[in-house]
Amino acid sequence: MNPQAKLIFVASLLLGTSITVSSSHWIMAWVGLEINTLSVLPLISKSHHPRAIEAATKYFLVQAAASTLVLFSSMTNAWYTGQWDVTQLVHPTSCLILTAALSMKLGLVPFHFWFPEVLQGSSLMTGLLLSTVMKLPPITLMYMTAHSLNPTLLASMGLLSVALGGWVGLNQTQVRKIMAFSSISHLGWMAVVITYSPKLTLLNFYLYAMLTAAVFLTFHSIKALTLSALMTTWAKTPSLNATLLLTLLSLAGLPPLTGFLPKWLIIQELTKQDMAPAATAFALLSLLGLFFYLRLAYCATITLPPHITNHMKQWHNNKPVSASVAIMTTLSLIMLPIAPMIPTIV
Repeated sequence: MNPQAKLIFVASLLLGTSITVSSSHWIMAWVGLEINTLSVLPLISKSHHPRAIEAATKYFLVQAAASTLVLFSSMTNAWYTGQWDVTQLVHPTSCLILTAALSMKLGLVPFHFWFPEVLQGSSLMTGLLLSTVMKLPPITLMYMTAHSLNPTLLASMGLLSVALGGWVGLNQTQVRKIMAFSSISHLGWMAVVITYSPKLTLLNFYLYAMLTAAVFLTFHSIKALTLSALMTTWAKTPSLNATLLLTLLSLAGLPPLTGFLPKWLIIQELTKQDMAPAATAFALLSLLGLFFYLRLAYCATITLPPHITNHMKQWHNNKPVSASVAIMTTLSLIMLPIAPMIPTIV
């Protein structure tokens, strides 16, 4: 892709995100969502592969439907209340439609079917944008309307997302699909707590985006798209593969790594809200995600492939890794000690 065109698309992506995040009027929020959708479509289809074109088509149809539902819910609320303020969504039907629309944009169960297929048809860097930056506007709209959303509905969708994201991710061999189901599972943790502690959801999203960026950038550096290719990268960048093991364990939520922090705080908040059974269910279902993270780590670092693979083993590469990979990986491992400060921030 032409560098100037790529700069325009990325700038439009940031502009759309900024408009939605900073808007207080539903029409402006909708405009930002549409700019986001239109700017990311060329980035998905830039390889001109049939799979990429299919992914871009699926993404456009789903996002257009979700944006239409957002506009419809805001119009319904304006019809009954006479105002367009984002924070004044009070009509029950509008709240229900908006929950469905934002869940579709985020990829929560049962609106998750498009996300693994779109991520599989995209490049790793575009997949990183879809998993992090494109989730920020819907999460922000959920944050601003959290007081109006139905906590029982969001808790049910969150529980199903964590269960399905862990369960379906078990038998995947494509790295991008594994990361897609990982994203669905993490969004389930955010959905269940957003009506009780919206700031905790934002904290969870920021940490999730940092951890996911570290994993995607590492996969991009070692050029691994499948588990079989991941098995042969240990000879190319041994130190990077070793840190990938720890980053994946942090994404799984194991202490004493950074990824344990949001799960710990969310379980604590659910317990405070007299939702101990839900907290127990979330903790147990997170073990499913832990299994496929361990599977990725096992393929990357712990063992050699037990059979002859179709990929050539690569020689050790002395090319320096990007500084962003080192920064993200370091933050993904050592931020748990700031946990005592979090209650004063949240």
